[in-house]
Amino acid sequence: MEIRIATVEDWPGIWPFLREIVSTGDTYTWPRDVDEARARDMWLVAPPGRTVVAVDTDGTVLGSAKLTPNQLGPGDHVANASFMVAPWAAGRGIGRALGGYVLDLARADGYRAMQFNAVVAANIRAVALWRSLGFEVVGRIPDGFRHPTEGYVDLLVMYQRL
Repeated sequence: MEIRIATVEDWPGIWPFLREIVSTGDTYTWPRDVDEARARDMWLVAPPGRTVVAVDTDGTVLGSAKLTPNQLGPGDHVANASFMVAPWAAGRGIGRALGGYVLDLARADGYRAMQFNAVVAANIRAVALWRSLGFEVVGRIPDGFRHPTEGYVDLLVMYQRL
């Protein structure tokens, strides 16, 4: 597996699993019916943000992440990131590899911290992964997410000083 900066040519490999993940409505705060053009604009971010892909040896996109400033102006020294792994490629360490890569990229870019604004508390695998990579829960939005099967669940704000 290789992790590299994404190009627009990678989008056809990202869109199918991004659409699947978002449409389930259990991990992302995006509209479940987001159309492809809007999703592409939201995922393939403009500078200073960057989008990366994890690709298999044959070029198949296994996962992707985007790194952006969490805020503008005086808050742009704190990074934000989002991650997606193709469901059919889960359990292969792709999320962990993307997480480590993006943390290193954020450090190299001069960010002083990384903050996740909306980690769904019911997404136990993601919460465990981020904790194992050094993030801590610094805030909780009670009932901040409408989960399709669990009803209202909390959103977590997770943070790591870089």
